[in-house]
Amino acid sequence: MHETDTLDTNRTSSTVQKARRVLGLHPTAPIVEEHDTASHSDLLWTKIRLTLKEPLAEFFGVMIMVCFGNGSVAQVLLSANQTSAPGGNGFGEYQSISWGWGLGVMLGIYIAGDSGAYLNPAITLTNCLLRKVPLRRFPIYLLAQFLGGFVGAGIVYANYINGINTFEGGPGLRSVPPAPNATAAIFCTYPQEDLTKASQFFSEFIASAILMFTIFALRDDSNSGSFHASGNFFPLTLFFLIFGLGACFGWNTGYAINLARDLGPRLMSYAVGYGQEVWSAGRYYFWIPMMAPFAGCLFGGALYDVAIYTGPSPVNQPWFGIPQLLNLKKTVRDRVVEQKQQGLV
Repeated sequence: MHETDTLDTNRTSSTVQKARRVLGLHPTAPIVEEHDTASHSDLLWTKIRLTLKEPLAEFFGVMIMVCFGNGSVAQVLLSANQTSAPGGNGFGEYQSISWGWGLGVMLGIYIAGDSGAYLNPAITLTNCLLRKVPLRRFPIYLLAQFLGGFVGAGIVYANYINGINTFEGGPGLRSVPPAPNATAAIFCTYPQEDLTKASQFFSEFIASAILMFTIFALRDDSNSGSFHASGNFFPLTLFFLIFGLGACFGWNTGYAINLARDLGPRLMSYAVGYGQEVWSAGRYYFWIPMMAPFAGCLFGGALYDVAIYTGPSPVNQPWFGIPQLLNLKKTVRDRVVEQKQQGLV
């Protein structure tokens, strides 16, 4: 046999292709020629890394996002009224939280670039339904994003545990809003006390819809005109988008807009002793940031496709794709066949 410069994707990568297909991941997407032929290509961890490259990217992207976001909340809350701070009134204010979440999202996108950098199950599912991301990829991404949120919140808790003990009034004391000196809001969102369920849902729904509508606009090269934000400027643009959502839509519910950023840290806070109240607070508010982001992102994405997008989309079909929706089983089957032919799954 003669040597060739052409990458043989079935050479060392064949052992991971089957597992990647089962997970709905692109069978050969992470393979780089120099990695495929390197001396470490047969190592067990190399194969695991190649198999789970995108989920690992989503995991660490969400983890870093939550570290920055929850970390900013912790610093602002725990240092409130601290006279030793510059200005004599703590290390930060509400805008610091918007900065923290914006920076966290921006850095998370850079970290998770190979995976699509969704960092949000609702955004992932919307791209599965309205773009060409295989639906089979959603479960592994959802798991990775959820675990990233859980671990990120755990890191923040470990870093600020002494401050939490002092703020709460002693070691082991943990409380949930609206209790005095509550610190549970460091990790997940809690609504204002006077909000009805409808207002809670709408607040998360509209913020999520704006998020998805804007992301689709930023990623739509056909609508860039004189401006182009889908390349290297996309993470920076998302920083300003998240900052703006926090500044304009954060008061009612804390703008979770992301199941992974809320449920993962909420479960972590329950595990470290915040108690059953993390679920019952706000009249069992916890399900709102689980469901509303999905509804909002799907609405925002569909609205963009109906009004502006001219590329391939289920709504850019006769009768806005309603016949395909009514025959969902056949539609999904045909799409899977097409994606297999394209080598996406």
